[in-house]
Amino acid sequence: MSLRVALLSYRGKAHCGGQGVYIRHLSRELTALGHYVEVIAGPPYPVLDPGVPLVRTPSLDLYAEPNPFRTPKLAELRRIPDWIEFVTMRRGGFPEPLTFSLRVRRYLATHRFDIVHDNQSLGYGLLGLRTPVIATVHHPVVIDRDMKPPSAGTRRWYAFTRMQHRVARRLPMLLTVSEAAKSAITSRMGVPGSRIRVVPLSADTRMFTPDRVPRVPGRVVCVASADEPIKGLRHLLAAVKDVHCELVVIGKPKPVPGVTFVSGLTDDEYADLICGAEIVCVPSLFEGFSLPAIEAMACGVPVVATSGGALPEVVGDAGVIVPPGSPEALARALRDLLADPVRRKRLGEAGTARAARLSWRRTAERTAACYEEVVRSVRPC
Repeated sequence: MSLRVALLSYRGKAHCGGQGVYIRHLSRELTALGHYVEVIAGPPYPVLDPGVPLVRTPSLDLYAEPNPFRTPKLAELRRIPDWIEFVTMRRGGFPEPLTFSLRVRRYLATHRFDIVHDNQSLGYGLLGLRTPVIATVHHPVVIDRDMKPPSAGTRRWYAFTRMQHRVARRLPMLLTVSEAAKSAITSRMGVPGSRIRVVPLSADTRMFTPDRVPRVPGRVVCVASADEPIKGLRHLLAAVKDVHCELVVIGKPKPVPGVTFVSGLTDDEYADLICGAEIVCVPSLFEGFSLPAIEAMACGVPVVATSGGALPEVVGDAGVIVPPGSPEALARALRDLLADPVRRKRLGEAGTARAARLSWRRTAERTAACYEEVVRSVRPC
């Protein structure tokens, strides 16, 4: 069954929370399977492979550098979603999931698709469409909220999660990326497990290979593109004070002595850093999956990760698992592994074998099977 697919992403920046990576590889592989896929996205727009059309859905983009939280000109406030975006931002909320869904609704009303696949916007504009809608939830965003100090500002910013939970409960199917994420969606969003399908992600094995670049002795790499408590970066920064290593953090620069922060990397530069590490560390307090972990494994690089969320499920026997939020445990695991090349080699080989069982083509095949299940349920053959 060849389908016309609208693949939605309210934000799609590459290496930012994995959403841009997900959209890029899934759209490419669905297209290769013979489906027609249009990616409909808000800024920052995703990078797509040739042959996949991108429909840009402009917003006011009120959080963009170099002028975040700007006041738009009156001429920019042309439609209701513009006003919602501006007013919600000024009140301390995060409007983009809602306003993206309202804007994209106009486009979907005038274009024919067999299925709409939303990537975690879960806005009210997705309800009541003539076309069936499913959504991917990488993990419930309330987990991020609960890891921040409680405050009125935090409550206002995360108010959109109430909308996401309501919309998720009304969709015929959700996709997620791990059993841990499925369990969290059921307990935190109230979606029955019978309506959730687990479709794991993968590494791009064209880029992430064991022989791409030589290992750099003593180098530990961490990907922390979102400077959020859930990523556990502060625990890793505390840990490496007691570890003789070179820590490279792929993320927003911070003034931390002895630590190198890099950002704005090309795909090749990013892959070189992952593949050239002796260890990739994922200190997150919770992960729905972790693309950096599977990318490191595809390169044969051992992983030190916490037991937060899906990390044990993803890493398996390809790394060392420690309790989340413990700098002491991270430091001990890094020291021991850096001092043991035989163990690093064994874990790296296990990672390569484990990553080889996944592929973006398999992700697309399983996703397409979910599409067909939903389409047949509303239009029986």
